[in-house]
Amino acid sequence: MISQTSEYALRAVICLAQHPGELHTATKIAKLTKVPDPYLSKVLLILAKHEVVISKKGLHGGYGLAHSPDKITLWTIINAVDPIKHIKSCPLKLESHGTHLCRLHKRVNDSINMIEELFKTSTVTMILDQPTKSIPLCESKK
Repeated sequence: MISQTSEYALRAVICLAQHPGELHTATKIAKLTKVPDPYLSKVLLILAKHEVVISKKGLHGGYGLAHSPDKITLWTIINAVDPIKHIKSCPLKLESHGTHLCRLHKRVNDSINMIEELFKTSTVTMILDQPTKSIPLCESKK
């Protein structure tokens, strides 16, 4: 449903939210999130361009959240790096369908809309605050 780039962006933002007020290098975030460092560096630059994260250069620089985790939605993160694609016309390019989707593609697009709405209403804080046995990005304690 979402791209690997979106998954990496979500991991990075969750990681930063777990360390509020701290700046982390791309290398440290990559290690914590198990994302290849060069790829994550590009993702972080995109997130900084879209003002999801901040980037500070220099000796004590790194990346941090640009906003409070309760103000950052999963949709904001995903939309910044690789927006979810909707079906606007027939994927089979059938002339008779044009922009009038058949029942199958309408249902698929409706599902995409539902998932997008869930992402729009889910904040980073909600993800971190939901009690589960697994903590995002952390090995469970035995």
